[in-house]
Amino acid sequence: TWTATSTTGAPAARYGHTSVWTGSEMIVWGGNGGSFLNDGGRYNPAANTWTAVSGTGAPAARGYHTAVWTGSEMIVWGGNGGTYSYFNDGGRYDPAANSWTATNTTGAPAARDSHTAVWTGSEMIVWGGSYYDGSDHYLTSGGRYDSAADTWTAVSTTGAPSAREWHTAVWTGSEMIVWGGWGGSYLNDGGRYNPSANTWTAVSSTGAPSSREYHKAVWTGSEMIVWGGLGGSFLNDGGRYDPAANNWTAVSSTGALVGRSGHTAVWTGSEMIVWGGGDFDGNFNDGGRYDPAANRWTATSTTGAPAARYGHTAVWTGSEM
Repeated sequence: TWTATSTTGAPAARYGHTSVWTGSEMIVWGGNGGSFLNDGGRYNPAANTWTAVSGTGAPAARGYHTAVWTGSEMIVWGGNGGTYSYFNDGGRYDPAANSWTATNTTGAPAARDSHTAVWTGSEMIVWGGSYYDGSDHYLTSGGRYDSAADTWTAVSTTGAPSAREWHTAVWTGSEMIVWGGWGGSYLNDGGRYNPSANTWTAVSSTGAPSSREYHKAVWTGSEMIVWGGLGGSFLNDGGRYDPAANNWTAVSSTGALVGRSGHTAVWTGSEMIVWGGGDFDGNFNDGGRYDPAANRWTATSTTGAPAARYGHTAVWTGSEM
């Protein structure tokens, strides 16, 4: 079933924004609503209410940035602020104090958008992405940001995957797994980065899904599930990657949604829920629940579902998406 979120006090319409779940609220920030934005809101699903995110000390307006939740703060980093304008700065937002603290730029990775970021429990790891200055520049560099010390450490490029944008990344508890994306062509390879050793291990390509970008990935606790995206056509297949065995298992396409990109995916603890997105013919307001234990899809209800869209965000609260 679906329940509508209140629009009273909600941030202005946008896409290319970020959202994180704090344990009690969803925080939305930035994006593009006709121009780039540096505002946001905190949504409390228990009360069905919005609270504005302070704009005082907030990072400059941007989209296609990343955001992670540390347990007490949302860290925003990077992104695009318009033509030839890219950032390598960010901010830490404390919802308890409704205040921002700038992230240090000393030692930070080069400015970029369409990168990925994960939170390890003590650091934010940023990797990949691109910038455009009249020609495309794809990146294979990254950095680890220690929010307690406000310091950056470079991510090794030795053995790193090739430069790319619009890839995915998940955190396993000990490694960041990067996969897919675009680096001048569609990609279906990746790497596992161990921050303790500052080393990369290649992800097997044997049995991997076909090359793609704009896909989504979730971490189940033992596997990374990749689904959908754009790879010359809109895709409705995917794969499950087991890093312990370094092997892939195909995701069933029986009962799967039609191919799409710009969708969202969340992990519930037992299922991956995919919703929305679009293809060349339009956008979708349908979704599906994938159970990896049964390798089976179940459609999500469209009754009361939000209007069709892509470029949105989704979070899992523990009981609801």
